[in-house]
Amino acid sequence: MQNQNQDILTRALNWLNDGHDVLLYTVVNTWGSSPRPPGSIMVLRDDGMVAGSVSGGCIEDDLIYRLKNDGLPDKPSIVSYGVNADEARRFGLPCGGTMRVVQEPLIGAEAIKNLTQLLGLLEQGSAVTRRVSLETASVDQHIANDNDSLACDDTAFINVFGPHYRLLIIGAGQIGELLSQIAISLDFAVTICDPRVEYHSEWAIANTKLITTMPDDTVVDMKMDSRTAVVALTHDPKLDDLALMEALASPAFYIGALGSKVNNDKRRLRLLEFDLDAQQISRLSGPAGLDIGSHTPAEIAVSIAAELITVKNQKI
Repeated sequence: MQNQNQDILTRALNWLNDGHDVLLYTVVNTWGSSPRPPGSIMVLRDDGMVAGSVSGGCIEDDLIYRLKNDGLPDKPSIVSYGVNADEARRFGLPCGGTMRVVQEPLIGAEAIKNLTQLLGLLEQGSAVTRRVSLETASVDQHIANDNDSLACDDTAFINVFGPHYRLLIIGAGQIGELLSQIAISLDFAVTICDPRVEYHSEWAIANTKLITTMPDDTVVDMKMDSRTAVVALTHDPKLDDLALMEALASPAFYIGALGSKVNNDKRRLRLLEFDLDAQQISRLSGPAGLDIGSHTPAEIAVSIAAELITVKNQKI
């Protein structure tokens, strides 16, 4: 399952292979209240077809209008919106919001080569830094470094594609399968850990990493950081509790465990027997997931993903 950016870039590549020219738009700056965050992308085909978005719709309409009236630009440039109150109202930017968008023409064999390389690296699970010169239109792409981030000035802009956050799921059952697919679409690099052959032998979710060692060893080996989340789904204390013991002592930004409130209260008492204090144990989200009245595995996976994103975005 591809994430949103991969899907948008794949459609752009398909259009190029079909003989179309394409414009790639990237939100590079926002001020105030803007509909889409920096890094959001959209592609616009030479006949006005759109994939992705950079706003709630009004800016897309203007970009289509510009393309139809002015044609395809010959090099990348920066387009600004909402620089004054009248323009902010015209383009639906609330609270006087302002945004800058880089427009980049993708034309011919060179664009096909670059997109093919980018998508190939993303398919391997790599994060990729893409630098575009606003002066020469040259493109440089390489595996991202930890400190790479979106940036833009008058000469170049840089975007980072691929997973920036990691999710470790303990348990390769049905909820693990569903949650992993949702997490991939949300740009997480997903690792599944389950030493039980009855579960992991049939694992077939693309773009995930399957590990069959004991979960507590996996947590240690992954070197949890503040951009990592852990969710325990096995209902087996021998697997879940040991993994949670290591995760709760780490900087992981989200740690959740499946199970009822009663079972998770018992889990917290068991965790007190390990070398954890009450503050560390209080970080456990159990039962994992927002209370949306979920019952089916799919609904439970959605509720966990929703809580995961809520915690992540409050952290940023």
